[in-house]
Amino acid sequence: MDKTINFFSTTISDNSKKYVLETLNDGRISAGKKAELFEKKLSEYGVINPVTTNSGTVTMHLALQASGVGPGDEVIIPAQTFIATGMAVLYCGAKPVFADINIHDGNISVESILSKITLKTKAIIPVHWGGYPCDLDEINKIGEEYNISIIEDAAHAFGSKYRDNLIGSISRFTSFSFQAIKHLTTGDGGAICCKNEDDFNMVKRLRWFDIDRDNSKVGDLGEREYDAVNVGYKYHMNDIAASMGLGNLEIIDEKLKKIKVIADLYNEKLENIRGVVKPLYKEDRESSYWLYPILVARRDSFVKKMKEHNIPVSVVHQGIDKNTIFGGKDKSLRHQRLFDDSQIHLPINDEMTIEDVEFITDIMRKGW
Repeated sequence: MDKTINFFSTTISDNSKKYVLETLNDGRISAGKKAELFEKKLSEYGVINPVTTNSGTVTMHLALQASGVGPGDEVIIPAQTFIATGMAVLYCGAKPVFADINIHDGNISVESILSKITLKTKAIIPVHWGGYPCDLDEINKIGEEYNISIIEDAAHAFGSKYRDNLIGSISRFTSFSFQAIKHLTTGDGGAICCKNEDDFNMVKRLRWFDIDRDNSKVGDLGEREYDAVNVGYKYHMNDIAASMGLGNLEIIDEKLKKIKVIADLYNEKLENIRGVVKPLYKEDRESSYWLYPILVARRDSFVKKMKEHNIPVSVVHQGIDKNTIFGGKDKSLRHQRLFDDSQIHLPINDEMTIEDVEFITDIMRKGW
């Protein structure tokens, strides 16, 4: 096959380029009207009270801070995530407590969450692996019962739905990443969605040095009048990034629709291929399919076979608990360890064609 298949794709729409150029020509490039407009358009898309930031990682830090997480507290997270999830917990001086995952989808296990709760547990961060929503009803019920803040790590899941509800409209906090290879990109950036109005106002303050920009006037001497009472941060999104996001948001549904076609074809073509286990997804939720994970037998041989045919495949994030900063690999996470040993991800993006999927699955069907 002559065509190059990319593992990820980066979409920058024509209007993104146009809006960025307009912002550059205007000369007002810090957080301003375009960032506000991007937040407005995100709200119109269906997510609740979005606050834009300069990365996805800081959205989790802000949510943890707004949840009152601090030294001595514990936050339950899956090890099946990017290291950023755990680092955000450490930023607060808290301890990440790793729960096991469901082997069939890579998402955090509700049963394991329940086994990890202690009097020190202050928050739970479910990660929607590959864009497939976690068991949010059950997890939010746990949050209500134990008075624990739920912060969805939806870095992979913009556009995903859970029981007809858009991710970003369900839990107390939802953290999105708009990093370069995400479905919706601003080059780098993120947004945190807040179901509670008080959380929304707190996060907006913390995002910019704990200064309430909406309600602090500029005095006669030219300086804004404010009184910071919390430690705040320089986490805001600039207008260049927001301009890119505005253009890309206009085409996000078209992009997600193309990716869904590729995912559906994988689901069909991977049936009965020896040595492959497809993800087992429920019909009451829709994945954005930022990743297409499978479990394979003899993974090293599989990867070698795919490389021989220029098919990019990749392990994406083995359990982050292996890192010394988190205490080293937790052998009690049985499903996580099995996932580490057999997970691999097939290429999936809106540049791919039906022929690409047929080529990949035909090669797989021949064995490795």
